[in-house]
Amino acid sequence: MAVELFNDGNHKCIMFADLVDDAADIAVQANQFLIVDNGHGALLDPGGNITYNGLLMEMHNYFPPKRLEYILASHADPDIIASINKWMIHSDCKIAISKLWARFVPHFCSVGNIEGRIESIPDEGMNLPLGKTVIKAVPAHFMHSEGNFQFYDPVSKILFSGDMGASIVAHTEANEPVEDFNEHLKYMEGFHRRYMISNKICRYWVNMVRQMDVESIVPQHGKSFKGKKMVNQFLDWIEQLPCGVDLMTQDNYRVPL
Repeated sequence: MAVELFNDGNHKCIMFADLVDDAADIAVQANQFLIVDNGHGALLDPGGNITYNGLLMEMHNYFPPKRLEYILASHADPDIIASINKWMIHSDCKIAISKLWARFVPHFCSVGNIEGRIESIPDEGMNLPLGKTVIKAVPAHFMHSEGNFQFYDPVSKILFSGDMGASIVAHTEANEPVEDFNEHLKYMEGFHRRYMISNKICRYWVNMVRQMDVESIVPQHGKSFKGKKMVNQFLDWIEQLPCGVDLMTQDNYRVPL
C-alpha cells in the first residue's frame, strides 16, 4: 500500500513501504519514494529486484514510470539500486549518485545501458531541477556510506534521510510515523550504533539539518519522524549518541582462535 506523504495538487510525495514481504525474513524492510512536481517525476532509492515488480505496478497509480526524469540514489548498496538496470531499460531517466559511486553503477547494468545517464553529485551536494522546483542533494557522508547523500524537498519540507533515522520494524508498521519516541528507540538504537561512523559526524549532520526547514525526516527503513517536535527529538538523540568507531577497541580486531 502506498502512503501519500504530501499533496498540494501540483506536488506529491509518495512512500511505498510494504514491497518487501516479511515472509522473506532474510531481507531488510525498505521504503521507496516518488516525488512528482507539475508532471515531472523522480524516484528515490528504488531498491533491488525484490521490490522492482511491485514498485513498477504501484507507480502506475501516481506517475507513468516511462516518464521518470531521475533515479536519486543515496548510495550504492543493493537495497538502494540493485534494480537500476531494469529502470534504465524501462525509462529514459538519469541516475544521480555520489561521484564516489558513479563508476560502480555500471556493474549493475547491461553493457552500454548506462552510458551518458549518470549525474555525478559532488561532495558538497547540488540542486537537481524537477518541474518548477529543485530537489536538494545534501551531504551525508559516512552515514553509513563514504559517498552518501540525502534528498531534501523544499516544497514538502521532507528530508529523505536514507539510513539516518532507520528502524528495524515489520513492513506493516513502516507506513505509520513514530508516535512515542522513547518507545521507538529500541527499534533503531542498535542500528545507529553500528552503522553511523562516529558521534563527530552525527553532530556535523545535526548542525546542518538545524539550518534547514524540515517538517519530516523520512528514512529508507522503518518509520518516519513527522512534525518539528519529533524531528527535534531525533536530532537531540543522535547528536549525543556514541557510535561506530567511538565504540571500537582492540578487542574488535583480533585474529580468530
